[in-house]
Amino acid sequence: MTEHQELSARNLSNSARRIVGLVALLNGAAAVVEATIAAFIGSVSLFADSADFLEDFLINGLVFCALSWSVTSRRKASFGLAALILIPAIAAFGTALYKVFSASVPEPTALTATSVAALAVNLLCAMLLLRLRSGNTALTRGAWLAARNDAVANVLMILAGISTFFWYSMWPDVITGVLMGIINCFAAKEVYEQARAEDPELELD
Repeated sequence: MTEHQELSARNLSNSARRIVGLVALLNGAAAVVEATIAAFIGSVSLFADSADFLEDFLINGLVFCALSWSVTSRRKASFGLAALILIPAIAAFGTALYKVFSASVPEPTALTATSVAALAVNLLCAMLLLRLRSGNTALTRGAWLAARNDAVANVLMILAGISTFFWYSMWPDVITGVLMGIINCFAAKEVYEQARAEDPELELD
């Protein structure tokens, strides 16, 4: 790698760290707010999404730190990142199972309004991370996938909230929560596979 290429790579890394640092703060705040509302109205999908926000906070925090590490260390961190992406999937499946037995229905207005607010936060994060989506590391790819998946999940949650107005049942919320879990399982698989494909010999140091 030439001196110019190395300088460009380090500048990009510094820029990426600023972006993921801001995204981590946004997601941490959203996780607390959404978990509180989810507990209050008893929503599977909102609880799963609050776990998504917590996951994104942890992922972006990890990326913020790991971008200054060596390629070998970043590759190892990527495997941990893949595991973090499974957090909301496990939360969604577990909460959905509990919901089936409790049979409680979330308040549709609160569910829809909170989902719209969450979508706004996730779209902002996705826009901030847009330049990182084609990054050649599993870390930056994972951060982008997490934001993208959350935006998709929020659209599903809005549809679930609207559906509950017309079909007052737990099932729109439960089905949405399960779909969110499946989406995150696929994202974890993609990050894991990219981490395995990365060459640990490509050191910048």
